[in-house]
Amino acid sequence: MKFQLKNLAMFALWSSLAALAIAQDVPADQQKPADTAPAPAPLTTPPMTGPLQALPPATFDGGPFGKIAVNGILSGTGMWQGNHVPGDSNTQAALSNGQIFIQKTDGWFQFFLQAGAYTIPGLATPFLDTDKTMTTFFGPLPQGYLKLQAGKNTSFQIGALPTLIGAEYTYSFQNMNIERGLLWGQENAVNRGVQVNQTFGKFTASLSWNDGFYSNRYTWLTGSLAYVNGHHALAFAAGGNLGQTVFQNLATPVQNNSSIYNVIYTYTNGPWIVQPYYQYSNVPTNASIGVVKGASTNGGAILVSRALKHGASLAGRWEYIGSSGSVAEQSVNLMFGPGSSATSFTLTPTFQHGGFFVRGDLSWVHAIDYTPGFVFGPNGVNANQPRAMAEIGFIFGNNLTEKKQ
Repeated sequence: MKFQLKNLAMFALWSSLAALAIAQDVPADQQKPADTAPAPAPLTTPPMTGPLQALPPATFDGGPFGKIAVNGILSGTGMWQGNHVPGDSNTQAALSNGQIFIQKTDGWFQFFLQAGAYTIPGLATPFLDTDKTMTTFFGPLPQGYLKLQAGKNTSFQIGALPTLIGAEYTYSFQNMNIERGLLWGQENAVNRGVQVNQTFGKFTASLSWNDGFYSNRYTWLTGSLAYVNGHHALAFAAGGNLGQTVFQNLATPVQNNSSIYNVIYTYTNGPWIVQPYYQYSNVPTNASIGVVKGASTNGGAILVSRALKHGASLAGRWEYIGSSGSVAEQSVNLMFGPGSSATSFTLTPTFQHGGFFVRGDLSWVHAIDYTPGFVFGPNGVNANQPRAMAEIGFIFGNNLTEKKQ
């Protein structure tokens, strides 16, 4: 649903900033007492980078399936943007998440189901309403898979799986920022296929055969290798299409014919999360599918989050990405015209108390060496796009922490 929300979006955004500041001064006698029973730990699926924190799940007896865990999220967003493109609007509002997560996490037979409504807001892309996002992308069951735990360190998964590529996840609640970044625009999100996972001490390796950018053509091979040691984690991820296809839509862009590589470092220590990463992608020349001249992208990003006091935090993201090629060579367009590049900056204050959270994005995208008609504004010639976005919602679970009598 669209309606005029410029004032509401800005109010909610500044409300999150105010909540962040006010949270610094909560009196000590209102803080959670230290003398509490330990709460069960939140589950690792779906993964959440932070600063938003999941709650322990509610559990129930699933009969022949054993113990079943349930979590959920309900949230809405409001956005104001400058230099919007035709067909978009300068103010937007939507249900950003109305999702439930049902999973079995023990035994040799496990599963994960994610169902509900969602949006996938991304920098420099037109806003898509919730219903259109669901019908255009991954439907009301965007992720769901069976997991066979074949041994202590070996597992197999089959179904609609989260991608192994990239540092940012698909849905807003999983990331430091509300909107996905520019580098994310070159990555796939949900892969239908099979995956094997293996741990070797501090190393974890995964290999997947899938349909890439949701193409329903099973020609992609992706893999990742991660090393974790204390506060430090280093991951290498790569993937590519071993076949080529002319098939394209919003969920399956020309990047479905690409190969892509990531090197991701993550430092986590107390209130700090620091995550720089590098990404390279390439769409090869293939005239038979309409790619007269191939092109590549090179990009890097730094994501930082700092937890403050009493549920407040502040996150930031900086990115740069450039593409090769030229209009004269009829190179494939991967960004704002062949040979274009861009930089972005996003600042996200967040406040969370229990399951309630409110946060806001202030972002700016600047395009460089663009082709007129492929950037922002009614005529596609504005190089800059500012945005202000707010998200407010509830994360559901079963917090069993109680004050001792």
